[in-house]
Amino acid sequence: MKFSFSSEQEEFRTNLRRLFAERSPTKEVRRLMETEAGYDREAWRKLNAELGLTAIRIPEAYGGQGFGFGELCIVLEEMGRALVCAPCFSTAVLATGAILNAGKEAEKQALLPGIASGDTIATLAWVEDNGRWDAAGTALVATRSGDGYTLDGHKSFVLDGHTADLIVVLARTAKGLSLFTVAGEAAGLSRRALKTMDWTRKLARLEFKSVAANLLGDEGGAAGPFARTMIEAAICLANEMAGVAERLREDALAYAKLRVQFGRAIASFQSMKHKQADMLVDVELAKSAAYYAAAALDEGDNDVDAVASLAKAQASESCLQTAIHAIQIHGGIGFTWDNDTHLWFKRAKSSEMMLGDAHHHRELMMQRWVA
Repeated sequence: MKFSFSSEQEEFRTNLRRLFAERSPTKEVRRLMETEAGYDREAWRKLNAELGLTAIRIPEAYGGQGFGFGELCIVLEEMGRALVCAPCFSTAVLATGAILNAGKEAEKQALLPGIASGDTIATLAWVEDNGRWDAAGTALVATRSGDGYTLDGHKSFVLDGHTADLIVVLARTAKGLSLFTVAGEAAGLSRRALKTMDWTRKLARLEFKSVAANLLGDEGGAAGPFARTMIEAAICLANEMAGVAERLREDALAYAKLRVQFGRAIASFQSMKHKQADMLVDVELAKSAAYYAAAALDEGDNDVDAVASLAKAQASESCLQTAIHAIQIHGGIGFTWDNDTHLWFKRAKSSEMMLGDAHHHRELMMQRWVA
C-alpha cells in the first residue's frame, strides 16, 4: 500500500488550499453560517464547476471525473481546514455513495450526472429521533402505492436536509431495509432546520406524510449498500477532521508566538512547548489513520470496515483534544464570539458525534476484526 501522495495530488492540494483561502475567509464563513441555507448556492455552483468537487469520485460514465477516495479525501481535508460552508459532504459523500452502492445502472445514469455537474444538491436521510447512526434505528415505513411507494415517518439530523434537491431515504418495507429517492419539494414532505451548536454545518428534521418515493436498487436489499456507504462516510469524515485539527494546531502555534507574557512569547515556555508537541502528535496520528483508511478504500482492503472505525475513532479524539488545547492556549478570548477559534472547536465537537463517537467506533472496530 502506498503511504505518500503523488506530485499531482500535492499540487491539487496546494491549489485547493489557495482557492479555499481566497473564497472562504473567516469573514465569509461567518456570513454564510448565519444564513438559513448555510451556504451560497450560486457561489457553490461556481466553485463546483471550476473544481468539479462533487464529480471527483463519480465514474466518467455518469459525468464524473473517475478519481478515487484519495483525491476526494484531499478535498474534504482542505475544506475542513478552511471550514468551507458548502453541501459537499452531504452530496459528494453521503448521497453519491448511497446511489453508487445501491443503485441500478439506469438509476445511476439518471441521478449521478446532475450531482456531478453541481446542479443537484443531494443528501442521505437515515438517522431518526433515537439518534442511532446505524440501520437498526430505522423506523420510517415505506408501503407500496400503485407502481411506486409512499413514505411515512420522520428523519432527523439530516445534513443539508432543509435545502437538498434530492433526498435518499433509508426505510423499512415488508422485505426489509430499502433505499428510496425523494424530491426535496415533494408533496407531504415538511423540512425544518434544527438549532445546532455548529452553525457551519446545517442539520434538519424531515417529516414524511404519504410522500411519493422511487425505489433505489432492490427492495429489501439496502443493508449491504448502506453499510458500505457508512464505511466510506466515516473515512471521509476522518480526513475532514484531520484538516480541522491541523488548522487549530497551526492557529494556536501562531498565537503562542505572538502572545507575550512576562516579557517573553508564551511559545518559549516549556509547558507550552509540551502542549504544542502533544497537539502535533495528535494531529499526525489523525492524519496517518485517515490517509491509510482512504488508501484502503481505493485498494479494496479486506479490513477496510475495521480500518474505517479506527480512523474515525482516532480523528474524533485527536481533533477534539487539539481543539481543547487551542482554546486553552488562546486563554479567555479563545471562546469569545470575536475570536475565530470557537468556530473550529464547534466543528470538532459536532464531527466527533457525527456517525458515532470514538467509543462507538472502537467497539465496531473490535467486532469487525474479531469477525
